[in-house]
Amino acid sequence: MQELYKQYKGLLFKPAYQLTGSVTDAEDVVHDVFLKIYDVPPEKLAEPKAYLCKMVTNRCHDLHKSARKKREHYFGEWLPEPLQNAYDDSMDSVVRDDLLSYAILVLLERLTPTERVVFVLREALGFEYHEIGNLVEKNEGNCRKLYSRAKAKMGITSEEFDAIEKASEEFVHIFIAALKQGNMNQIVSMLDQNIVLVSDGGGKAKAAVNPIKTRDHVARFLLGALRKASPADGIPPIEINKINGQPAIVLRSSEGIHTVGLIHIENNLIRNIYIVRNPDKLIHCE
Repeated sequence: MQELYKQYKGLLFKPAYQLTGSVTDAEDVVHDVFLKIYDVPPEKLAEPKAYLCKMVTNRCHDLHKSARKKREHYFGEWLPEPLQNAYDDSMDSVVRDDLLSYAILVLLERLTPTERVVFVLREALGFEYHEIGNLVEKNEGNCRKLYSRAKAKMGITSEEFDAIEKASEEFVHIFIAALKQGNMNQIVSMLDQNIVLVSDGGGKAKAAVNPIKTRDHVARFLLGALRKASPADGIPPIEINKINGQPAIVLRSSEGIHTVGLIHIENNLIRNIYIVRNPDKLIHCE
């Protein structure tokens, strides 16, 4: 059993994270699955990857239902929990790491629990439709329809999915410099005309309750937020850390990280900015 855990914990964590959008929930799912394995007859573990993935997807499916009810009462916008480092595991190579990108995690929130399971199993783990059907107890045709519906809801084609861009560290440095200098013109020039900024404070930290749109409004919001965060002696220290496999803007105080900002670009312009300030969601970014 210890060997199974060592071999598959990383493999199972990633889809669990993709399915829940929560590091804490994903860790709990993996832990629960391996606890339940002790009661599973050995013959059912002849193909451990498929069986363990089914256990994970079933547990995540149940969690997703209860999570949706909680989010109905969540204060403001809900964003997935950022992650600094996924498990380093020999099985990681079979999981598409681009599905850990923050932009994809946000898009996955548009899906029903079943659509999300089908999409992640297909894209992240490369399961065939008949294998997915066995895991979600649906026929192959239904799985194909669910996968197609999921992509439509996410608003991306296969080509666009492969081309989802992460801002380079150099790009992020330039953007931070423009913010520090208060260079409104340069900030606006780096934003897509359809820019959307979403921030998540969860009622525990200051954040915009609704998404902010248009280049001018987003630029003014960012400059205003930076001024408010500034200590008496000037601009607060801003770091660039790797979060969800991409350069992220990180602000910290003496008490630790209090803000993480992730950028999604299209055609070298910022299309989305996601700002996480809920302290409960930042514990895995240290």
